[in-house]
Amino acid sequence: MEAKKNILTYTGLRKYEDELHDLKVVKRKEVAQKIKEAREQGDLSENAEYDAAKDEQRDIENRIEELEKILKNAEVVVEEEVDLDKISIGCQIKILDLEYNEELDYKLVGSTEANSLKGKISNESPVGKALIGAAIGETVEVETQAGILKYKVLEIQRSN
Repeated sequence: MEAKKNILTYTGLRKYEDELHDLKVVKRKEVAQKIKEAREQGDLSENAEYDAAKDEQRDIENRIEELEKILKNAEVVVEEEVDLDKISIGCQIKILDLEYNEELDYKLVGSTEANSLKGKISNESPVGKALIGAAIGETVEVETQAGILKYKVLEIQRSN
């Protein structure tokens, strides 16, 4: 079975690469030092510092493994080459919620980078799926548990 491609913007790729580098170069050394210091205290069976350091080490190694998987299967969207005639991954978009007459700004990204609190919606989300391929002026319908939502595409830009 082929691993799922992780679609990333260049910014997202750099963020994950930087985090991986920090974990491998800085955090591993820090936790190794904590384990060494805890060992020097003697009896490990009742040593809370040792247990905490080992837990931290496990968490760091798990995150390193997770980041390596993401980066191994990464497919980077070159945002400068994004076609601005239709919505695609890497676009900054402005849409109008027709029910509430409210303008919304989003960046369309791959599911790995999605973060609704930062205005980044996934290409795999119901709204993201409906918007892909839409052009300025088009109205798209999104079927959700709350009913059908309608959005009108106002702007498509390159994200900065």
